[in-house]
Amino acid sequence: MSEGPLYLGFDLSTQQLKAIVVQSDLTVVSDAKVDFDQDFGAKYKIKKGVLLNEDEGEVFAPVAMWLESLDLVLQRLRDKKTPLNRIRGISGSCQQHGSVFWSRQAETLLGGLKSDKPLVDQLQDAFSHPYAPNWQDHSTQQECDQFDAKLGSAQKLAEITGSAAHHRFTGTQILRLRKKLPDMYANTSRISLVSSFLASLLLGTVAPMDISDVCGMNLWDIAANDWSEPLLELTAGANGVSELRSKLGEVHQDGGGSMGRISGYFTSRYNFSPDCEVAPFTGDNPATILALPLRPLDAIVSLGTSTTFLMSTPVYKPDPSYHFFNHPTTPGQYMFMLCYKNGGLAREKVRDALPAPDDKDGDAWSNFNKHALATPPLGVRSLPPSDNDRAKLGLYFYLPEIVPNIRAGTWRYTCNARDGSDLREETTPWPVETDARTIVESQALSMRLRSQKLVRSPDAKAAAAADTDATNGLPAQPRRIYLVGGGSLNPAIASIIGDVLGGADGVYKLDVGGNACALGGAYKAVWAFERADGETFDELIGKRWKEEGAIKKVADGYRKGVYEQYGKVLGAFEEMEERILKVARNQ
Repeated sequence: MSEGPLYLGFDLSTQQLKAIVVQSDLTVVSDAKVDFDQDFGAKYKIKKGVLLNEDEGEVFAPVAMWLESLDLVLQRLRDKKTPLNRIRGISGSCQQHGSVFWSRQAETLLGGLKSDKPLVDQLQDAFSHPYAPNWQDHSTQQECDQFDAKLGSAQKLAEITGSAAHHRFTGTQILRLRKKLPDMYANTSRISLVSSFLASLLLGTVAPMDISDVCGMNLWDIAANDWSEPLLELTAGANGVSELRSKLGEVHQDGGGSMGRISGYFTSRYNFSPDCEVAPFTGDNPATILALPLRPLDAIVSLGTSTTFLMSTPVYKPDPSYHFFNHPTTPGQYMFMLCYKNGGLAREKVRDALPAPDDKDGDAWSNFNKHALATPPLGVRSLPPSDNDRAKLGLYFYLPEIVPNIRAGTWRYTCNARDGSDLREETTPWPVETDARTIVESQALSMRLRSQKLVRSPDAKAAAAADTDATNGLPAQPRRIYLVGGGSLNPAIASIIGDVLGGADGVYKLDVGGNACALGGAYKAVWAFERADGETFDELIGKRWKEEGAIKKVADGYRKGVYEQYGKVLGAFEEMEERILKVARNQ
């Protein structure tokens, strides 16, 4: 370890709080984590980091648990002899969309913290509501309908805020809680996102929201760069707009600007330097794209409990079926995101329904992979397909899905493999062995359908690298696909994602030890406090980031003929979704 400055990145996710410390050259020097179930499950009665009210569809977390976790993760860093006194700057990421409601005593309590008592003992009265809604919450369908209708349509709402209305988004949550708990809302002085909440603890005062994370609220007018007055009126009532503006506060415009020095609580209790500063915290999805210097057309697919697809783009083409956010570090750039509830858990459901392997001690995922790779693309044996070949398409939603907004259920369809025509729902399920490939194809086809407007044909250099005729070029597709999350370790999933999404330069596993969001936060801190005038995040991090050891090619990506075959059934996949949506609306 050098003797230079250090930078701390946090990641407050649904199930853990991670902390990672890096040097100026981005080398990791220390890390620690708190697992909410393991460390606090018995005390807070949580499961997978959250509490459930199934009758109302509420999913939420106790804020006190997060207070305890911050003290515990810093104690674990200190136990590892991490030189916290050398940390010059802090940033981080937190689960998106969640909200924390501060009481009228909050600022006084935050500013008067004593180092001889833990946070949880001193901030009991700092919150008007003891719980924070979680992104899995699905209690707000009525409020979502109101948000979509307020501006005339879901499309118009997406044009203004970057997204149509979604259950988990903060605006709909605030509206519902204002109606359900009016006294709580009246006693709330400020409302934070989870990211600005964690930054507030470190600053000792309520921190402003981040310019990227604020786009996950359905309240921010991206083009106007201000709160949307009509949506504030919907959320707060006609006479409550100014009050809600006050509760939300100003938004920090510079993703790298310092918000102030660290609270004295942390200098006294953990020996942080009083000169240590705090940069804006952002959401976990924006932080993921900061875990490496993404080039144009690069995409990240996060294969965790949920599945997300991320791209950085200068193109703003909003649509109700996906999300746009301001880029967390680069003005004029946007983050394109797709988010699916039915990610890893859905793949596990299909895996567990497969026949047991011949080897009774065989690994369940190895069994899944065997069946997934033994099934040809779309279940079609010949390429190009014959007139009689039927391509298999399916949706596997064990939870109500976000995109598209469809109830839980499983659907299986087939279509003419040559052109996607003659779409039919299959009344008799095909063999469950086929589902192993079809579920991965289904998740990737949804990503491809919704990102197709943002990709273009890679340049001649990429075409040459892929051994393709550069004159004709490659079809529009991502340049590289980076996989993160638990599913990134699975070779069958990587191969199928490459088949469907392409990837002119291939599919790569981004190996950051499951710490992409925390690293993104740490890198953000490095950039915030070491950048030269006008130096962008990608410029600074691009000079220091080392590919060696961080990424590994795990699949070829684009395969001529296979990629095009999936393109021929993309319209049928979209039609399948539309049919299921239509039935759901009429029920």
